[in-house]
Amino acid sequence: MGKAVEVRITGTVQGVSFRAYAREQARELGVTGWIRNEREGSVAGHFEGPDAAVDALVDWCWDGPPSAQVTDVVVTDASPTAARTFVIR
Repeated sequence: MGKAVEVRITGTVQGVSFRAYAREQARELGVTGWIRNEREGSVAGHFEGPDAAVDALVDWCWDGPPSAQVTDVVVTDASPTAARTFVIR
């Protein structure tokens, strides 16, 4: 089995390589999906994979890369999309 979630990360999360670091973490954990910058300054993503791996990536989002200052991570359940890779959009 596994799970899929949508995430929205707020704070100082753009211009700090958040998406590139997240992609690296996702690939190490075996999580698929995507991550992108949003117009209002947040970062949004779709993560899917084994429960523990998805949870680990969500936990990582609370810290992010060294220059990020995360203020919130909102997680909602999502439907799996059968993604095969993890991409930056």
